[in-house]
Amino acid sequence: MTSASPGSVRTVLGDVESGLLGWTNYHEHLFQVSPLLPGDELDDEQRSGDEAGLAKAGGINAMVDATPIGLGRNPEATARISAKHSLHVVATTGMHREAHYGSDHWLQDRSVEQLTALLVRDVATSMPTVDEADSNTPARGPGGSPVRAGVLKLGIGYWEITDFERRALAAVAAAHVVTNAPITIHLEYCTAAFEVLDLLRAEGVDSDAIGLAHVDRNPDPGLHADLAATGAYLGYDGFARSRNWPDSVLLDCFTRAAELGAEDRLLLGGDVARRSRYVAYGGMPGLAYLTERVVPRLERAGRLDLIESAMVRNPARWLGRFGI
Repeated sequence: MTSASPGSVRTVLGDVESGLLGWTNYHEHLFQVSPLLPGDELDDEQRSGDEAGLAKAGGINAMVDATPIGLGRNPEATARISAKHSLHVVATTGMHREAHYGSDHWLQDRSVEQLTALLVRDVATSMPTVDEADSNTPARGPGGSPVRAGVLKLGIGYWEITDFERRALAAVAAAHVVTNAPITIHLEYCTAAFEVLDLLRAEGVDSDAIGLAHVDRNPDPGLHADLAATGAYLGYDGFARSRNWPDSVLLDCFTRAAELGAEDRLLLGGDVARRSRYVAYGGMPGLAYLTERVVPRLERAGRLDLIESAMVRNPARWLGRFGI
């Protein structure tokens, strides 16, 4: 299996050599507002910053804020949080699955070419201060530098890719060809993973640029090994959701997938993503759950190799696509 050599990672405070990231949570949200999550908005800079501080205190040195266009992302506040807590934060541009927007959202009227232009702008020049139909005021960090996105996002539904999502897919692929930015894909229960990989590859995207989020919603290690064999990265981020299954199921799947050949493609995250689940907003378990509850179980099992792969080497390789 081959992949690009690590280069630089585009964070909200500028480009950073990938080898400096350290422990990386590949999928979180500091800010998020969606009609699908009423009452669970992440929209308070102080509280989101405090939660980021808890993650940092738990050992996380870098994270991807996976909130795409139109869902409450706040680039300037994210940059301030990054600076305050000495936390590398990689911002995201792109589109979530259509259900998060609705039929009257302004993104629905954009062509592939128009969507591509938005994504390239966000990565190459600057994200806007706010996501509105005609917003063009560039976001600036604490030192005045532009706040740019370092990841492109695409979301699809459960065994479904709508017309809007196909346009978004084409735009993400085109923006990747221009910028070389890594891609993250929201999957519903790991369905249509091979199908979306095939569509992206047909548009000129190499699989090793792609991170498949939420693969552990279908804890099938054989499936994960087959997906890893394509070159794509696999995101495990479903811990602390014991209404579905205990963490042990995901940890067993994670270690078994590694044994089946996926070790150099595994990523770890939390995707806590709710006001009701953030300690700083009065909820639980919070962003520190990954390092306080999940990582120690891998340590006790003697899997320090997997921790290093999934939290240091693999995210550095996936994210470090700038300047290569």
